[in-house]
Amino acid sequence: MLNRRHLRVKALQVLYSYHQSEVKDILPFEKALLQSADKVSEMYFWLLSLLVEVAEYSLVDAEERANKHLPSEDDLNASTKLHNNLFICSLKQNQEYLDAIRKYKISWSFDPELIKSIFISLRRSLEYHSFNNLQVHTIQADKDIIKFIFKKLILKSPGIEQIFEEKFINWPVDKEVLQSLVTKTLKNFSSMNFEENKLAQVCSNWLEDRPYVLDLFKKVIAFEKEYQEMIAQKTKNWDSERIALMDTLLMRMAITELIHFPSVPIKVTMNEYIEIAKEFSTPKSNSFINGILDKILADLKNSGKINKSGRGLVE
Repeated sequence: MLNRRHLRVKALQVLYSYHQSEVKDILPFEKALLQSADKVSEMYFWLLSLLVEVAEYSLVDAEERANKHLPSEDDLNASTKLHNNLFICSLKQNQEYLDAIRKYKISWSFDPELIKSIFISLRRSLEYHSFNNLQVHTIQADKDIIKFIFKKLILKSPGIEQIFEEKFINWPVDKEVLQSLVTKTLKNFSSMNFEENKLAQVCSNWLEDRPYVLDLFKKVIAFEKEYQEMIAQKTKNWDSERIALMDTLLMRMAITELIHFPSVPIKVTMNEYIEIAKEFSTPKSNSFINGILDKILADLKNSGKINKSGRGLVE
């Protein structure tokens, strides 16, 4: 699911774009930040719809094989069991899924050969033959073949990778989240009563997370000069032009969170931004940021600017 770390990363990306832009109107960037979160939802439903498309291609495949000029016995008896897969049937009746398909206008008709290639790979697998040989289909057994399609075929398909990279700029960053969402959905779908099966939620508590990420973004900009001065005081021996913009933004985000977000523990803030630095900045950034933030944190505590309240928040 899309957790606070992912939201911090999205705020970081939009802040970086904001600072690279000559236009300093904050509203378009706020919109871009929210759209970035919504794109995770869109990608999630594109992946789910791909599972449906592959399952439904079993009907196309069976018809094409039966209509060959000289069909073999296997061609004439091609299985269409995947079309009636219990997970797929449940998903196709899920109203949230159906609404999302309409909302995002999702259709794989632009590349039917891609669906075909995935299905052909599936048809050649031992897992598919085992699935078709099942005498009794349980929802767990039917989910197992879908897991195989997703993890071993879809996620390993260069064609799928290329399409998502072209359609969604943050696909490489969000890919891990999306895998978790699909895996969670497969886990959730455990009932033969399809109405009981619920999709994994992209954001578990968007009512709180939405204002959090917007507030973080806006305050980093609003207090830019003040917090930049704090950083400058602790980096006097550094050439300011050699400090990466990404490092500066991460430190300003951390300071903002330390001061303005009383419900976020200090340790969480410090650890999160150091971890994000490891992934999105230079190899030595995490230790540099850690050292500077430690000094700034000490000053903030001494001046009484940090006010954390609640169990587990006060050090």
